[in-house]
Amino acid sequence: MARLLFQEDSYLREFEAIVVGIKENKVFLDATAFHPGPSGGLDMDTGYLVLPDGTKLKVIEVREDEGDVAHIVEGDLSKLSTGTKVKGVIDWDRRYSMMRLHTASHVIAAVLFNRYGAKVTGGHIRPDMAQDDFDLVNVEDWRGALLSAVEEANSLLSRCIDVKVYWLEREKALQIPGIVKLASRLPPEVKTLRIVEIPGVDIQADGGPHVKNTCEVGRVEVVKVENRGKTRKRLYYRLAGQPQGGVVGSGSG
Repeated sequence: MARLLFQEDSYLREFEAIVVGIKENKVFLDATAFHPGPSGGLDMDTGYLVLPDGTKLKVIEVREDEGDVAHIVEGDLSKLSTGTKVKGVIDWDRRYSMMRLHTASHVIAAVLFNRYGAKVTGGHIRPDMAQDDFDLVNVEDWRGALLSAVEEANSLLSRCIDVKVYWLEREKALQIPGIVKLASRLPPEVKTLRIVEIPGVDIQADGGPHVKNTCEVGRVEVVKVENRGKTRKRLYYRLAGQPQGGVVGSGSG
């Protein structure tokens, strides 16, 4: 499997790697800074691969593929072969927006978990907007709970807290209260967990890219709330001042 460089440095915009496999328009590398989607709820990175002669292959999709990362490219692959060294270039504006929303999502989830014991039952983060579902089963005013949580999250984000990323053995990590706020459990084969900690706010097992400091997020604003079912009270939110791209799904809001 490719070494996941984005887990080591979320700010890596360019990297070099060796092609280890090609299957139709899928390129497999020994290391990658491209985040595959929809892993961890985040959308995929895009960008391009640069060949030794300067040819650029546009990376239009990045997906997990049988335990590895497939870079789906657009262009002529005839000059590409196993063993070729390429340079990967990330669409940074896209990635950075998702990093900011991802860190915000952890803070919002922490607020709701601490207040109501609510866990995340689903979610998706794309560059222009994020959505999260929460199991606010016993909260009558769930709309008010979501709106209030975003207000508190913005207050916490404004404190400019450094975000820590480190690794812990599974058994040690799972002794930390609230370490897994997703309703679904971690796969048993995962022996070492990547931990993302916002001191005093949240600590979570997580494999995706984040910002280094909460002040980088700025503020987030609510786009819409929906009732998608008993355990799916949905919150749509975006970075403050960012234009909304795409259509928010329908539902009883």
